[in-house]
Amino acid sequence: MFWVLLLLLAWAAAGTSCTRLCLASVRSAAADDTNKTHGRGLTLYEAAFLSGGPARVADLTLVSMARQRRLLLAHTGWATVVDPRGRDEMERSVLGAIGPDGQSRIAPVRTTAAAAESVRVLADRLVAAGLAVPDGARTTVEGAVRQVRAAAVAVVALAAVALLMPSPAEESRALVAVWFTLPLILTLSCLAIARIEVHPYTRWASPAGQRLLSSLTLRAEPDSDDRTYLTSVAVRGIRAIGEPDLRAAFAHRGH
Repeated sequence: MFWVLLLLLAWAAAGTSCTRLCLASVRSAAADDTNKTHGRGLTLYEAAFLSGGPARVADLTLVSMARQRRLLLAHTGWATVVDPRGRDEMERSVLGAIGPDGQSRIAPVRTTAAAAESVRVLADRLVAAGLAVPDGARTTVEGAVRQVRAAAVAVVALAAVALLMPSPAEESRALVAVWFTLPLILTLSCLAIARIEVHPYTRWASPAGQRLLSSLTLRAEPDSDDRTYLTSVAVRGIRAIGEPDLRAAFAHRGH
C-alpha cells in the first residue's frame, strides 16, 4: 500500500498548485475594473505603452520628434538634437538621455528614456485605471501556471513509480492508474481554464486596455496623416516606419 502515500503526494501537489492559480486569477480579474474605462480614450503614449511597454514609448517619442524635424535620426544609428526644447515630459526625457552634447547613439537613448520617471508615472496611471497589468499580478499568474504544470509532471512521475512497484494482481494496477488519473485531470483542467481565462492578458495591456487598443486601431482613420502614422508606430512599433532612412536608424539600436 505504499502507492497510497505516493497518491497523497500527488493530490497535495495538484491541490496546492491549482489553489494558487485560482487565487492569482481572481486577483488579476479584480484589477480589471471596466467602469473606470467607460468613455475613456487613449493618448499616443498610452497606446504605445499598452502595445509594447516602456521601450515602445521611447521609440514613439523618438519617431515623433524626428517627424517634426526637432530631432535628426541618422541611418548610422545616431540621434542629433535640432530643437532642444521638449514639449512634454517624454520629450524632455529623450533630450536628457541624449545629453548636453546634443548627439548620442540611439540605443542608449532609447534605454535611458524607457527607464525615465515619466514612463513610470505613465505606467502607474494606466495600472490605476485598470488598463495595464501590474507587474506583481502578471508575475503571480505566470508563476502559478508554471507550478500547475510542474504538478502535472509530478503526478505522472508518481503514478509511474506506483505502477512499477510489485503488485499481486493486474486489477490492482488498474485501480492505481485510475486513482492517479484524478489529480492529473485536476491539473490539466486548471491549465485549460487558465488558458481561456488568463491568456487574454498580454505582457502590458489588461483586457480593458486591449479593448481600448482595438477601438483605437479601428478609429485610426486619421485627423491628419501624421496622427495616423504615429498611431501605427504606437500600436505596431518600428516595423510601421515607412521611411528607409528612419528604419535604418532604428536598425542600429542593438549594436
